[in-house]
Amino acid sequence: MAPPAGQIRPGRYLAIFTLIVAALYSLVFFTGDGKPYPKLGIDLQGGTRVTLTARTLDGQPPTTESLNQARQIIETRVNGMGVSGSEVTRDGSNLVITVPGEGSEEAKQLGQTAELRFRKVTGEVPAQTPPAGTTPQAAHQQQTGDQQREIEEAKRTRQSTDPNVQMQALQALDCSADDPLRGNDDPKLPLVTCDREGEFKYVLEPSFLPGREIANAQAVPPSPQNGQPGWTVSLDFKSEGAKTWADFTSANVGQKAAFVLDSEVVSAPQIQAALLGGNAQIDGQFNQQSATDLANILKYGSLPLAFDQSEAETVSATLGVASLEAGLLAGGIGLILVALYCLAYYRLLGILTILSLVLSGGVVYAVLVLLGRWIGFTLDLAGVAGFIIAIGITADSFIVFFERLKDEIREGRTFRSAVPRSWTRARRTILSADAVSFLAAAVLYVLAVGQVKGFAFTLGMSTVLDLVVVFLVTHPLVALASKSKFLSKPSVSGLGAVQRLGNQNRAARKAAATTAKEA
Repeated sequence: MAPPAGQIRPGRYLAIFTLIVAALYSLVFFTGDGKPYPKLGIDLQGGTRVTLTARTLDGQPPTTESLNQARQIIETRVNGMGVSGSEVTRDGSNLVITVPGEGSEEAKQLGQTAELRFRKVTGEVPAQTPPAGTTPQAAHQQQTGDQQREIEEAKRTRQSTDPNVQMQALQALDCSADDPLRGNDDPKLPLVTCDREGEFKYVLEPSFLPGREIANAQAVPPSPQNGQPGWTVSLDFKSEGAKTWADFTSANVGQKAAFVLDSEVVSAPQIQAALLGGNAQIDGQFNQQSATDLANILKYGSLPLAFDQSEAETVSATLGVASLEAGLLAGGIGLILVALYCLAYYRLLGILTILSLVLSGGVVYAVLVLLGRWIGFTLDLAGVAGFIIAIGITADSFIVFFERLKDEIREGRTFRSAVPRSWTRARRTILSADAVSFLAAAVLYVLAVGQVKGFAFTLGMSTVLDLVVVFLVTHPLVALASKSKFLSKPSVSGLGAVQRLGNQNRAARKAAATTAKEA
């Protein structure tokens, strides 16, 4: 049998909330890495933020397509640094690189425009991990010197014109190690390097054709009837590139040409015949995704963009910790002030307010941890500010409910009978107010850039979770309190003055009704 209108079964709502909390914290502790900590942004953890401003050769605004591809290439470089939490985002015509944590100075060197080059293969051997301590790269990893020295050392050995030095570098090269030469090779010199998969090592001649001469590249599906059993990648060259490619293939039938991006070989097909039509076809063990990826690399590896480093900001870990402590202190002070006000003004209802705020904070924390794992959301100072403001929004929902409850009691109703009536009227106001707050946060998130998005995201998320707590916790707890003889006592509930006024109003109405009846 359903309860009367406006009344609920509090135990059912509290049970639902308990299940939600249990599910969230089960995911927190038993999925992912199991560490119950949210991901922190660069301004809390410390690190480096670099803003790159794009410019084109013809002075026109860069296209969305070229910016997205540039972001992907630079993101690959950032990920190659092996720093957790790194990201590359678009901000209009800018690319913003954020690398949290210490040792992120390398981020300032990531804005070099990716350059695809064609080199002739003169040597190829399977990759094998060299003995410890025998490779130039191993020595680099053991050093704590600056990055430039490592690059110069790699160039000296792996870009030497001496065949003996090339062979020594080929034998010593470790394809499983980080490559200090990545993106820094000299196209006018030979190159000893690995393929992207780390399966083969190559000795390559100087570049004979830059990737900017590729006009188009696309993945081509299998065509068994044409003798093409698997996916391939088709290339079209510009006029000058087509001539260079035709001359090279005519003179090197049976040899291999390597497609090199950021000093790594992405493909090294064998030249089967002279290619005079300004196009080429790469055969390999491709599926649709790998063929599409390679086509994109070949098409966009050399972008019609250059990047100016318009801003480079280093945030120390010490400053990040201090900022986090300041944010937590501000939030704690705000929460304490709200709690003191609620206790002084509402007594029992104030205790329920504090309990609801604590439970709301617990839910928010779990959601933060999970969003960090699932979508890479990082908490920054702007996000902390959003949560501090959300404390006021959440408390405001409680106040709307409690003040409506007091209005009902002033009209002469009991605590128990006033709860369902006050909730029915208050929830419309709560829903309307939270809807406006969420809409404002959503609009701000869509229109804003950078850290303001973090503020808008946390504000909107807190607004939604506020509704969950008010509906599943605060209202059921107040309903339970109204049914308890002890908790309903005026001295405990804090509603004594309001109830006395309600009794007076009720007595006045009875007296007026009696007088009218006698008249």
